[in-house]
Amino acid sequence: MEQKKLARINELARLKKQRPLTEAEAAEQAALRQEYLAEWRQGAVALLENTYIVTPDGKKHPLPRRDGKSGGKA
Repeated sequence: MEQKKLARINELARLKKQRPLTEAEAAEQAALRQEYLAEWRQGAVALLENTYIVTPDGKKHPLPRRDGKSGGKA
């Protein structure tokens, strides 16, 4: 996420502590938060998809998915 957008999220959070946000500001804050969370989740999934468990015999096994997409237990 762009630094300008992160700064705007923080600015809106500070404003919210000082006074109620206008409808436009609240909508902007919600949209920016959704974008931030989507990017964060995408990064977390990418990290986990590239994480492997190494067994004592030296074999690498990818982490099983918990959402049922690749045969892992739910």
